[in-house]
Amino acid sequence: MSAETIRADERVPALLVTADGVVFAGEAAGAAHPIATGELVFNTAMSGYQEVISDPSYAGQVVAFTNTHIGNYGTNSEDDEAEKPFCRGIVVRDLTVTPSNWRATEGLESFLVRHGLPAITGVDTRRLTRHLRQVGAVPCAFGTASESDLRAAAASAPTTDGLDLVSGVTATGATTYGDGPLRIVAFDFGVKATMVRQLAALGTVTVVPASTSASEVLAQEPDGVFLSNGPGDPAALPGPTGVIADLLGRVPIFGICLGHQLLAAALGGTTYKLPFGHHGANHPVQRLETGVVEITSQNHNYAVAAGSVPDAEVTHVNLNDGVIEGIRSRKATAFSVQYHPEAAPGPHDARYLFGEFDALMRLSAGPTGPR
Repeated sequence: MSAETIRADERVPALLVTADGVVFAGEAAGAAHPIATGELVFNTAMSGYQEVISDPSYAGQVVAFTNTHIGNYGTNSEDDEAEKPFCRGIVVRDLTVTPSNWRATEGLESFLVRHGLPAITGVDTRRLTRHLRQVGAVPCAFGTASESDLRAAAASAPTTDGLDLVSGVTATGATTYGDGPLRIVAFDFGVKATMVRQLAALGTVTVVPASTSASEVLAQEPDGVFLSNGPGDPAALPGPTGVIADLLGRVPIFGICLGHQLLAAALGGTTYKLPFGHHGANHPVQRLETGVVEITSQNHNYAVAAGSVPDAEVTHVNLNDGVIEGIRSRKATAFSVQYHPEAAPGPHDARYLFGEFDALMRLSAGPTGPR
């Protein structure tokens, strides 16, 4: 039976159990897994589920969608943000079996099966989200195994604390995109395809593995360095942090998401874990320079500690909880934001940041133009 022909009454019962012992009933969907585990977070985006699922920043995590109907417009390979999903699974209230959209080339469930990704549907995601808002992101286990086995798996499942998850999602070699005169080196900590497309509109982009050294970067004579999004705990990445510190003052730097946290660490700052993170496409962020509020796309569990970054000014703040959303170095040509300005999915309010990066690179290149 294909995934497209599954009816609700044909699904097998399944359970989701959190590490703190709360049980949610549902039905198995996607790829068959008796037990799947991961750190459970919720995402509030109203659309863009394919981009969310294929975002490498979700490595090690199980994504619960707060929007009720997931899969209603199907999937399309053009919307993939990576070659495969790196999340551990998804949790939904209602997984649509038959999509309806002119762009759809595959249903979401077939997409999940093809990538070996488990799901659980029929879950009371409102109750689940309220629980996560109270206790924070917690490990979980879900599947068709017995409740006792799922409880044991959830209790032993790791969080993302202290884990280097970047090494599991980064590129194995360098790849070049675009052909413009500006030369950009983009660190792949879990970079999204839409992010690369935005950068390629500015110049020639070479995406390099997270383990690339400062000397290897400078040997390419870049006009700018981009620090991408990515999964896990920034404190577990001393190598990339040291490389970024070596690059400061030698080339313009633009960081986003995990790249923002790593830039802050390279500038002497510290990071901490948020209770349940920011995951969604509707987070209000104020740009302090102008007072303008941007609605942003976000996906992170860690943040930069206020007052911890010497010689840097805060440029953006989250209006929901006051978290630092942007910084700019006072001593080097370097800036970063906590959110995803490429907006995949999400509003385009923050895409001006690519223009700012472009201007900094051209200014740094001087009157003779790009190197």
